[in-house]
Amino acid sequence: MKTYRSLTQEEIQQLKERSCTAVDWDEIEVVENFKTDYICHTRFSGRVRLGVFEDEFMLAGGMRKHSGLYHATLHNVTVGDNCCIENIKNYIANYIIGDYVFIENVDIILVDGWSKFGNGVEVAVLNETGGREVPIHDRLSAHQAYILALYRHRPELICRMKAIIDRYAEENASDTGTIGHHVTIVDAGYIKNVRIGDYCKIEGAGRLKNGSLNSNEQAPIHIGYGVVCDDFIISSGSNVEDGTMLTRCFISQACHLGHNYSASDSLFFSNCQEENGEACAIFAGPFTVTHHKSTLLIAGMFSFMNAGSGSNQSNHMYKLGPIHQGTLERGAKTTSDSYILWPARVGAFSLVMGRHVNHSDTSNLPFSYLIEQNNTTYLVPGVNLRSVGTIRDAQKWPKRDGRTDPNKLDYINYNLLSPYTVQKMFKGRETLQNLRHASGELSDIYSFHSAKIRNSALVKGIRFYEIAIHKFLGNSVIKRLEGIDFRSNEEIRARLKPDTAIGSGEWVDISGLIAPKSEIDALIDGIESGKVNRLKSINAEFEKMHSNYYTYEWTWAYEKLEEFYGIKPEGMTAEDVIHIVEKWKEAVVGLDRMVYEDAKKEFSLASMTGFGADGSRLEKELDFEQVRGDFESNPFVMAVLKHIEVKTALGDELIGRMQRVSEN
Repeated sequence: MKTYRSLTQEEIQQLKERSCTAVDWDEIEVVENFKTDYICHTRFSGRVRLGVFEDEFMLAGGMRKHSGLYHATLHNVTVGDNCCIENIKNYIANYIIGDYVFIENVDIILVDGWSKFGNGVEVAVLNETGGREVPIHDRLSAHQAYILALYRHRPELICRMKAIIDRYAEENASDTGTIGHHVTIVDAGYIKNVRIGDYCKIEGAGRLKNGSLNSNEQAPIHIGYGVVCDDFIISSGSNVEDGTMLTRCFISQACHLGHNYSASDSLFFSNCQEENGEACAIFAGPFTVTHHKSTLLIAGMFSFMNAGSGSNQSNHMYKLGPIHQGTLERGAKTTSDSYILWPARVGAFSLVMGRHVNHSDTSNLPFSYLIEQNNTTYLVPGVNLRSVGTIRDAQKWPKRDGRTDPNKLDYINYNLLSPYTVQKMFKGRETLQNLRHASGELSDIYSFHSAKIRNSALVKGIRFYEIAIHKFLGNSVIKRLEGIDFRSNEEIRARLKPDTAIGSGEWVDISGLIAPKSEIDALIDGIESGKVNRLKSINAEFEKMHSNYYTYEWTWAYEKLEEFYGIKPEGMTAEDVIHIVEKWKEAVVGLDRMVYEDAKKEFSLASMTGFGADGSRLEKELDFEQVRGDFESNPFVMAVLKHIEVKTALGDELIGRMQRVSEN
């Protein structure tokens, strides 16, 4: 805690000689070692506190600049140690400025009245005219926002959560703003009612109004040239650059927005990347990416999504207002120039191609293709399970998690196969079997809602889902039994028994967090009853669900063993385990072989078109190889082959342990 003293008469005289003025010199306080050497052409108003000015800043290009106050007006401002504040066109008012802050060529920085700094701003997500508003705040997670936006059938829950957020916003409100330590603000225009965290860098921003920049040393924020933000919160580690315009938006951790991107009434959660496009009333869950002049319009919910160039979604077909919305479940993607007319729901890890205006719902048919032909939506179930693109996506997401802040807001599950997706495969398999039974096995085309399914696609879809279920359940059994030398079937059964009853029943994806619905319901009950009444407590419950995922997953998988294999887990034998593992090996190797063949298409002669300019076929192949490499040495291909080898060995090891039990 710094201690301050009044200026001496000698110091006042020195400041006057350096063209400094004050409304009241008695209102200025300084630290004990204060010197006037580096203060000139500065006007003081209200209560001002000054630290020391002893160090230099090393600027780009090797330029050095000494800390100090030069050509500035300060009103009710505390300046920390070794700051440089220069060329303030208007003034800085009502701020506490940390140490080693560099502010140069800025129009105005002020707090006007009592401010919540963006906390409590209501974002009209998923319905631009209201009805699903999410009040944003510093600690907002994708999971909180999901419940606030979608659980409107629980009005007491919404009322309680808004009250919790309102209390947080009031507790963090003030008539004085803060600029943290080691902050840089240069060539900026209008900054009003903005709280700025440590190590934040603002370069050339046009306007920042009513918001928070929650930067810190581990995960600094960068705000670039031409950026305009009104009613916003930007979280640690994010970059907002190149003319981006935001109105009533929340930007979570490690996001990147640039290249003239514009968004209003939208939420962007961890690791979103948005460029060259527009968003309105969007709920962008973790890893929502639009790079190539695609738009997120209007009223869509996404996560782990990559938008193809020129793709679009809209709710324009309404008569009673914009009541329609749509969801692309986790991992669903759009190809170039695709279009979806809401309302619609696309199943997890599906691919949308073409223009779709028939309001499809494929939620229970994940890993599918939606293909438009002659204005008709064709559904190809489960085919994306064998796609090399799907596997690459699953591998790259954890590697591209750019969050460096140790206090993460979102709890993200990256698994392709989980109780959430596999439960949909059970339902999808049943749906396809029922369609086949109802319409006959010889039908050329089956109708599913507003989509068409060809006979061959339906048969293959059932098989794809069965393979994936074998893989998931086998994985779960192998994981549960690993590393133990069992001597009897009784020991196997004891180990297989779940550690908790939590996990049975339906699972949900709460925007990146995969959890049993029972646990989400329990949290909601706790909020409604008042038992859970702080943001910290809500986030702690989400963290608990995330950390216990695999424990809960086994409970669910254990119950599904009987449904899928007809084996009662409580009576399972070593022979039963061997049967499951053999099916698992067949599934894993089979899927990997499909992925391998899909990858091989990327190295076909057709893929070489455009290579080897004006050359022969041999030159084309050689050119392709120099640029892309050969197929067998491709890192991904090698990884697939290694995966087959490792998984086969893993299955054989468990089979060996089970055989020893059978022989006893």
